[in-house]
Amino acid sequence: MKNNDSPKPGVFESFAAKVTRATGSTPAFIVALAAVVIWGATGPIFHYSETWQLVINTGTTIITFLMVFLIQKSQNKDSLAIQLKLNELVAAHEFASNRLVNVENMSEEELKVIQKYYSHLSKVSMKEENLQQTHSIDEAEQNSEMKKRVEKDITSRLKGGSSSKE
Repeated sequence: MKNNDSPKPGVFESFAAKVTRATGSTPAFIVALAAVVIWGATGPIFHYSETWQLVINTGTTIITFLMVFLIQKSQNKDSLAIQLKLNELVAAHEFASNRLVNVENMSEEELKVIQKYYSHLSKVSMKEENLQQTHSIDEAEQNSEMKKRVEKDITSRLKGGSSSKE
């Protein structure tokens, strides 16, 4: 029988997650600030020599270089998790356009086409009287046209009804 627990992350993934959490903490900031203050305070002792400057430059360069990769790994994982959650919401909603599931793998040109649809949808929505009214890409134009026909029909009936009473 299979274990339903989620698989354990790899060694590097666990390490990256722990380091990312630790370096993003208040104590880590205090340690970094203290290191800079101590380095600055030792300037007069070392007569502000090139070696004294090289210590801070080398240390910060190495730390920055390594942190870029750890931060990118963390962001990639977070981004993937958010994409999956959004895909689930899109797939689960009966009125949502399923074309948006896996949108992150589309080309930039395809994304611009979808952006144009949403721009058009925004313009159609601006014409709505009800601020809570929503539409998918596929139904926006249809709903707008249907509402115009219904409004025209109601207007013509009211005009017909008011003239018959006179």
